[in-house]
Amino acid sequence: MCGICGYYSFHQHISSKNILEMNHAIQHRGPDDEGFWMYENGKGKSFSGKASTPEIKEQFPLLGEEMSDIALGFRRLSIVDLSERGHQPMLSENEQILITFNGEIYNFRKLREELQILGYSFKSSSDTEVIMKAYQEWGSAMLVKLDGMFALCIIDLNLQKLILARDRVGMKPLFYHQNKQGLVWASEIKAVLQHEFVQPAINWNGVYTNFLFQTTLAPETCFQNIFSLEPASSMTVDLKDNSITKEKFWTLPLNTDENITEMEAVKKVDALLSESISEQLYADVPVTVMMSGGIDSTLIASKSKSFNKDIYTYTVSYKFSEEEVKNALVAAKHFGVAHDVKKVTDEEILEQLKENIQHFEEPYSSLEVLINAAKYAHDKGLKVVLSGNGADELFGGYSHTLKLNKWLLMRNFNFITPFIVTKGAFSDKVKNYFSQNFMFDFFRQSQTGMRPVEAQEIIRPEIYKNISTNLSGYHLSESKDYSGYFEYDMKYSLSSHHVFRDDLSAMKYGIEFRYPYLSNSLIDYVALLPENIRFTGKLNKPLLRKTAEKYLPEEILKMPKRGFSFPLNYYLKNEQKMRDFVIENLESLKKRNFFKAEVIDEWWNGLGKDYDFVKIWQLVTFELWYQKYFKE
Repeated sequence: MCGICGYYSFHQHISSKNILEMNHAIQHRGPDDEGFWMYENGKGKSFSGKASTPEIKEQFPLLGEEMSDIALGFRRLSIVDLSERGHQPMLSENEQILITFNGEIYNFRKLREELQILGYSFKSSSDTEVIMKAYQEWGSAMLVKLDGMFALCIIDLNLQKLILARDRVGMKPLFYHQNKQGLVWASEIKAVLQHEFVQPAINWNGVYTNFLFQTTLAPETCFQNIFSLEPASSMTVDLKDNSITKEKFWTLPLNTDENITEMEAVKKVDALLSESISEQLYADVPVTVMMSGGIDSTLIASKSKSFNKDIYTYTVSYKFSEEEVKNALVAAKHFGVAHDVKKVTDEEILEQLKENIQHFEEPYSSLEVLINAAKYAHDKGLKVVLSGNGADELFGGYSHTLKLNKWLLMRNFNFITPFIVTKGAFSDKVKNYFSQNFMFDFFRQSQTGMRPVEAQEIIRPEIYKNISTNLSGYHLSESKDYSGYFEYDMKYSLSSHHVFRDDLSAMKYGIEFRYPYLSNSLIDYVALLPENIRFTGKLNKPLLRKTAEKYLPEEILKMPKRGFSFPLNYYLKNEQKMRDFVIENLESLKKRNFFKAEVIDEWWNGLGKDYDFVKIWQLVTFELWYQKYFKE
């Protein structure tokens, strides 16, 4: 678990100042070590950095002013093989293959055994070396074998190729900038922006999808010419002619097996989750479980105890989370695990507000709890946290999924939209509902961001007219059943939103979040199940609930689904410091002439429903994003 960055200059040698500044921008991702590799005129050389360990500084010279065509940078968070043998960039024995890798491969020990049978030997016990030798044996075909989370760069000097790749569901981010001068990439946009090839500019197409979906839909970002490498994808650069090709190495299975019974499914999910938890508990540092009090994380804590009798759990406590905290305490006592509660006060939230918001590299629509959860783990000296994230997407956990059958029925009456001529909030709501022609539209509505008509209302016409508002390019199979909705939840809710936010939240404090629900085998199996087993339209997560029955106390099984974020509307209604903060930033935003000032005032003065607070917060976070990443 680390941070990677790099660049390839197509036509000229450029200064190492670029890679030094890029690596510095992601130092929070890896406080334990750093390393560099520079390539010029057919020769490569490794360097240490100021934050390298003493042993690495003895092996490699300190990187100063160098010129190069290709540069790799790396920040290390030591999790598996804490020795210098796990240092990156890692080179093959003949120094013709290099790798920088961010993430964890949970099946690396199995792959290592397979490679050893094929005659490979290993100098370290790291998963990085396993990936490198897997590439030597299978080439890019090894990507489909990796079970875990990863963003990586491999340089093959023999074949004159540079390869970037990202895991199946995008648990580890990888951003890139490409123009006629070259290619720049990094784990965070902060690092990409440090390169001399990159000048920050607003991508209004990205902002538009961000406002509608509460997140920017990959491959777009809110920055012009900076893209997110899509999950389950690789990008290969031919170093001979600078041509670039992109490929998908995995797609979500969509063909169901109607012969599987519910009893079989419960038994198999139970076994696959146990296997995933067992593999993800492996580390050379302590591992903990973040327990929210709901089914997802509590089931992980319950099953972890059999693999690690000393497993430790904790819960983040904040205003209105009393029931979750109580249930987590009940569960911890029931399992017999050590448990702690981290209380986050209103003062802490407000004090860290601007810094935490600006750490994210796009506007967003909530107050994140996960940054505080990561800070707690950091302050406790922990590095690895198991999370229940991914269960809602995989098992149909969100409340809006229960509206799917109603929508499938009501969409037959969408033809009435042109006949609704009355004005007002209720009419707008009805017209919006009957404008959802595609599963993509239903998914968009469920994200509770701005409606398309509201985005058009708030954005100034001279900007809006240049936005590509036709989003059909984001449509998937459009299957008219739960399977169709499942695709959108996995691709956009999970990959573009939740695990992306998780990564930024955790890595701000050098913490690794792991996701037992997102193992390859569990995703593949659940995707094959008949709809009636994983979706009833009456109860969220029916299959996971049945799986959890023999493990969890009754209170937790009956607990309704709740989001894991601070109560934004409460703070905007009741905390004067928060209201002053919002007013100050809205006034600043109005002066930029991106949005209509009169509409901003109308929205702020008309706050009522929870949804109204989300729209205002999206504007506030846009302003703070702009302040952070754009120089006046």
